[in-house]
Amino acid sequence: MLVFIMRRLLATIPVMGVVALVVFAILRLTPGDPAAIIAGDSATAEQLEQIRHHMGLDKPIYMQFFVWLLQLLRGDMGMSLISGVPVLEMIGDRMGPSLALAIVTIVFTVLVAIPLGVIAAWHQGKLLDRAVMAFSVLGFSVPVFVTGYVLILLFAIGLGWFPVQGYRPMADGFWDFAQRLVLPTLALSSIYVALIARITRTSIIEVMGEDFIRTARAKGLKESAVLMHHALRNAAVPIVTIIGVGIALLISGVVVTESVFNLPGLGRLVVEAVLARDYPVIQGLILLFSFIYILINLVVDVLYTVFDPRIRY
Repeated sequence: MLVFIMRRLLATIPVMGVVALVVFAILRLTPGDPAAIIAGDSATAEQLEQIRHHMGLDKPIYMQFFVWLLQLLRGDMGMSLISGVPVLEMIGDRMGPSLALAIVTIVFTVLVAIPLGVIAAWHQGKLLDRAVMAFSVLGFSVPVFVTGYVLILLFAIGLGWFPVQGYRPMADGFWDFAQRLVLPTLALSSIYVALIARITRTSIIEVMGEDFIRTARAKGLKESAVLMHHALRNAAVPIVTIIGVGIALLISGVVVTESVFNLPGLGRLVVEAVLARDYPVIQGLILLFSFIYILINLVVDVLYTVFDPRIRY
């Protein structure tokens, strides 16, 4: 297992190199000039040229890439073109809200979606099953930002139960911290709860037709024990897969959710950096998200061998 994990980690190096090259090329080929954004509309051509020279944007693209690559190898993602703050420092400052939102959303999604899927499979074809499937279709159909605005309208503006927007760290008090995460978590988790519940239901229904399930029933085990101890464990591989996919997709969902609820996290930082054409910040964030995606896939592969030891051989 340790050798498998080390090989996968080593395989991330060329993948991250390709990602770095593609991201760098796309950003440089996209229309727009950071110097013009910094200088303003009234800047002269000489002023723009001075700013480009100061930021190193007047060098050939391949030289800019190698300079940035050497910085990465030293653990330096560069400086923001707009604020002059190191990219790693900016990411560190914005990591808290995104991490809190992601962890709460993942925990809430798993705790809600898997029981929903199990209950739907247990009551296949009945009213409860149809209700779960209807919720799944609704969750897939409604975009996250629409769900977010509806939740704000109902529970923040209408009922006044939660703040409309903003974020408070846990150090300022758990209740203030939790209040400001309830609506973003519900909005962001809606599509993932629907997705995981649907796959859980389908996987368990398939497993319930297997011979070992009939054997367990023939031994006199209760239906709940058969469902939880036999069916759910053997249906775990596709469920873990879809949970991993859902966690990876959270990256895009966080960008939208943080913009809707005005959370000062990495998602908002992505939007601000794209609008300002802040190349080092955009590149650093995409590399970070790519590494997280690869790491999630590695964790999912390891979990496969835990739930189904046959995969090791």
